[in-house]
Amino acid sequence: MVDLAKRRLFKRATLNHYQSDNLLQLPWLRSAATFTDDCTRCVQCLSHCETKIIISGDGGFPTVDFSIDECTFCYQCAESCPEKLFLEKDQSPWEIKAQISNQCLAEKKVECRSCGDSCEVQAIHFKLSAGRVAQPQIDSDSCNGCGACVSVCPTTAITVSDDQKTQVERDHYGAK
Repeated sequence: MVDLAKRRLFKRATLNHYQSDNLLQLPWLRSAATFTDDCTRCVQCLSHCETKIIISGDGGFPTVDFSIDECTFCYQCAESCPEKLFLEKDQSPWEIKAQISNQCLAEKKVECRSCGDSCEVQAIHFKLSAGRVAQPQIDSDSCNGCGACVSVCPTTAITVSDDQKTQVERDHYGAK
């Protein structure tokens, strides 16, 4: 059995849990476009979130921060909301996927596998190659966007996003 707590030892102590790179919309939203118009910022979703990943973002609007923990898809955010902002639970919660940047320890020839160990749906596999440590690869068809891999990554190399182009630009230009 892998002890993930020991792997967190290497996590940067200065990690800012409120970095905008990690902030996402809530699961099961009917419309992201009208969210700021319809949300009353009552904070019911924050107080009912099982893993406390829903935080107050810009302007006090709720947002998801996977650097804290993962989404368990408990649906308590939607059930506690007094407004009609959310889809039914049987709908897909979102279309977000995890991405791994070049900050991954495997890129620096260090064996880690924290992300794979934390992925319940086993969407992260490790490709073996001669002369290198196994490289993590995400099967986007299997990834449910829960974010379990984000908070356990010791180098914050994993983000979850619905915009693959934005992540590629961040990786290429090193922007945050």
